[in-house]
Amino acid sequence: MRRWMIKFLGALVSAAMPVLPSAAEPAAYAGPLFDAHLHYNVEAAQGPHPLDDVLGRMQRSGVRAIVANSRPNDGSKALAAASEATRRAGVTVVPFVRLYRHRDDYTNWFRDPSIEAMVRTELAAGTAAGPYRGLGEFHLYESANANGPVARSLMQLAEQRDLVVLAHVDDAAIGLLFAHAPRARLIWAHTGIGGTPVERVRALLRAHPTLMGELSYRPGLTAADGQLSPEWRALLTEFPKRFLIGSDTWINARWQAYEQLMAEARRWLGGLDAKTAGLIAWGNGARLFGLGEPRQP
Repeated sequence: MRRWMIKFLGALVSAAMPVLPSAAEPAAYAGPLFDAHLHYNVEAAQGPHPLDDVLGRMQRSGVRAIVANSRPNDGSKALAAASEATRRAGVTVVPFVRLYRHRDDYTNWFRDPSIEAMVRTELAAGTAAGPYRGLGEFHLYESANANGPVARSLMQLAEQRDLVVLAHVDDAAIGLLFAHAPRARLIWAHTGIGGTPVERVRALLRAHPTLMGELSYRPGLTAADGQLSPEWRALLTEFPKRFLIGSDTWINARWQAYEQLMAEARRWLGGLDAKTAGLIAWGNGARLFGLGEPRQP
């Protein structure tokens, strides 16, 4: 009887206690975000996501700066020109020249001289928000195409003009691109979307001091609970100044899930120490592009 009474009283006490978050679940990161991989492609701009829609999603997500790169470049230029709307939303636009006029350019740009001509024309014109700050995102589905004449020339142009490159490539192509321009600043989109092993990522970061990793779509980054996997927590802690977050809004479904994507990033950022989380969320992007304090809406 005594044992039963102890269990009964214990159950009453438990029922009366408020339900608290698990001690193992850290609080989500609550500071500003820099979205270093954002597309405002024609399907979004001329479809269900006008400027006020996408800026509203950024504002609600606490995104205070973006790398804008779009197919065609009209989307990025529209964001750059919307100075009053971006000011109200608290968003700073960092415009990149994308190498794609249409989808056919994805698989042929690295050998098409008209792409380089287009890039140079865009750079000369600039945007309403100021000069372009980088080139890309571009794709290389075969790493050997990093040696294409246009790929080589544009990497050298980026190095000469201090433009940041956003490249969706495999680990082999990283070395080939840097061979053309060893001092170029390169953001590795997805830090290897195919799941490049962490040890290989670590080796490339050590070999190329101006390489940074962007973390959207990164296989193995988080575990089933949404928190960082142990190997990625160790890597981010070892290289806190070398990583950025991104949304990769390449299709409209990613825009529709934008706030969820940013919430997911905030969740795993919360598992890092506050200084490291702040660098990856905002500080690294702000330093890379010379931004000051984040805009406030």
